[in-house]
Amino acid sequence: MSINVNFPFQFDGRGRTKDPVQDYVRQLVEQVLFTSPGERVNLPDFGSGLLQLPFAPNSTEMAAATQFTVQAALQKWLSNYIKVQSVVATSDEAKLTVTVTYSLLNTDVTQVETFVYGGNP
Repeated sequence: MSINVNFPFQFDGRGRTKDPVQDYVRQLVEQVLFTSPGERVNLPDFGSGLLQLPFAPNSTEMAAATQFTVQAALQKWLSNYIKVQSVVATSDEAKLTVTVTYSLLNTDVTQVETFVYGGNP
């Protein structure tokens, strides 16, 4: 994996130098979450189907099935980069919120990322 190092170095919210690998992996997670299967020509099964959640009837079974499907997609496509610990997806009217907890394979540091799709900016 090649890594672009920004110059000058950037700092994160804690005042430490920003890790380009963490940003790269976050973007990969976001791509898997918000790409629908069939959307990519050469990878027809790439994606998670998460964007169908706002159109499905709300129920605990649907939420559990969606979380299972999303976690499986992340494990399938990003297993070389991360270990997925949990996925929580909630739908509130036009806003979809997904919280993914994972750790990079080369570190034991847990990352918690929240992704929001739709709703008011």
